Amino acid sequence: MAEAIFCAMVKKAGLEDQIEVDSAGTGDWHIGNRPHEGTLRILQLNGIPEGSRARQIKISDLNSFDYLIVMDNQNLKNVQKLGQGRAHLVRLLDYAPDLGLAEVPDPYFTGDFEETFRLIGTSCELLLEEISRTHHLKISNPL
Repeated sequence: MAEAIFCAMVKKAGLEDQIEVDSAGTGDWHIGNRPHEGTLRILQLNGIPEGSRARQIKISDLNSFDYLIVMDNQNLKNVQKLGQGRAHLVRLLDYAPDLGLAEVPDPYFTGDFEETFRLIGTSCELLLEEISRTHHLKISNPL
């Protein structure tokens, strides 16, 4: 869900030729699968393309990307176990401290895809602003 939302924001901002977005899980149980039907539904309701099929994070990702954004503390620990790289490793909700949460609740378990969509959307907007500011990228269309 986060990949699809962020991709849509990057495209709307006119930065798709400057920002590469990818998604990977820390476990191997969903490799090759499409997003959960609840995720597909909420994305479709909001006019957002579904994104990619699941893959597992690789050690090389630690140096292939500028940012590795995780959804929760367990994901953070799992990525840290892979080692260190040049990528800035951070939880998504760290970009939105005013939301009062540290972890994105997994809608697979909570069933609340709308709340997860809202949290991710707010945080992704702030993440994109941070990336734009840090890397001196001009957003051509306001979010």
